[in-house]
Amino acid sequence: MDDWIDYYDSTHTIYASKLHRDLHFQLIANDIINYIPSPDAVVLDYACGEALFAGKVVDACGKLILAEPAPGVRGRLIARFAPNTKVRVRSLDELRQMAEKSVDLVVMNSVAQYMTPQELDAAFAVIKRLLKPGGRLIVGDILRPEVGMGRDVLALLRFARKHGFLRDALIGLVSTALSDYRHLRRRVGLQRYSENAMIAKLAAAGFNASRTDHNIGHNPWRMTFVARPALSVAGKP
Repeated sequence: MDDWIDYYDSTHTIYASKLHRDLHFQLIANDIINYIPSPDAVVLDYACGEALFAGKVVDACGKLILAEPAPGVRGRLIARFAPNTKVRVRSLDELRQMAEKSVDLVVMNSVAQYMTPQELDAAFAVIKRLLKPGGRLIVGDILRPEVGMGRDVLALLRFARKHGFLRDALIGLVSTALSDYRHLRRRVGLQRYSENAMIAKLAAAGFNASRTDHNIGHNPWRMTFVARPALSVAGKP
């Protein structure tokens, strides 16, 4: 995951325009809000990125923890939310020091593809320790093995046409094709999971999971899963 962290901590061109970037984060924030169980819930956004509309999310919950591995991005989050006592910014390592069973909702959106299977297992273990018995983990934007980059392009163009930045999206696709992102994607690759494989991976981590009808974000060809800590069998951990 380190190569991808370095990329997103750099001055990258993954968004076609400011409008594209803002709409992307606004849509994700709205989707996260729909999963918040109560106004006093503790919510953890795992590897949150810039989280430009996190202010909307925190208004809908009791406490928001923004966990971000990229130090530059994390520094900007700390500066933005310093006055807000309901927001805490943490590194992924700092999550290991948090109290057990202290979080109601964890959202891991558009993250799993950048992690090795072993890194994802380790992340699930940390999250399971943090979740309350009735809490939920939302794993969003999972890439499917049978769906190629063409669908990602089509999803972006549909999103751009709907919101009025189609020209910028077309120019952005050309820029991305010539950028470090394309080279990094070829060299490092992205992890893909079938529906059954992700459910099995979550089960191995101690969760009961199912796929939802709606993916977080704008890409309908990717998948989102809702997972809950599995109930312990009497006499077993």
